[in-house]
Amino acid sequence: MNALLRYQAALLARSQRWLPPFILYAVFLAVGVQSGQPVLDSLGYAAAALLPVAAWLVRICVTNEPPAARSCVSAAVGPGRAHLAALLVALAAAAALGTVATVVVTLISNPAGADLQTRVPRLPAGAAGLLAALACALLGTAVGALTSWPLLRSTGRAVPTMLLAALLSVVVTGSPAHAAVSGLVTGSRSGTVPLPLLPLAAAALLTAAATAVACALTSRRSP
Repeated sequence: MNALLRYQAALLARSQRWLPPFILYAVFLAVGVQSGQPVLDSLGYAAAALLPVAAWLVRICVTNEPPAARSCVSAAVGPGRAHLAALLVALAAAAALGTVATVVVTLISNPAGADLQTRVPRLPAGAAGLLAALACALLGTAVGALTSWPLLRSTGRAVPTMLLAALLSVVVTGSPAHAAVSGLVTGSRSGTVPLPLLPLAAAALLTAAATAVACALTSRRSP
């Protein structure tokens, strides 16, 4: 599996297809996060914006190879393992991006609540923001896995479905991403730092299930 992960990571890095989602995420942060804003609010925004980026990275990773190359890799290691490696690399890229963003946002934001009077400890806030970002990265990976090949082959259907699913994952009550982000916003209003452990665990379970479904279907469908 290590060789597969290195192979998929090299494909992603060399393709430069990761640049648009990374640039888009940077633009989101530049527009929505300003120095001196309440730290928990800013971390919630950064985490929510990461979800569609993670889904986009999944789509990039699972479509990076030409069909002939993918068939060769699948024949050597099995289609399920090959697809799993692509999903894991996308998740790792999204998690790395979210970690960097969380550190930057934590450092430039005001360690205070929404009233700008109640002090919020910077380190616990950063830890909560990191957990929320990981939850959004996981759920974005699940969205990408369920809206890309092999479940949806048509780009005309897959891309709008992915965007809609990513949006709903952030705004619908009951979604782990919504719970993690809204927890940060609520904590900012009350001046407390919530740790979104339950949303993170729920996102991990959903992502594991989505990954299992995608990998199982990959074994039954040719590229």
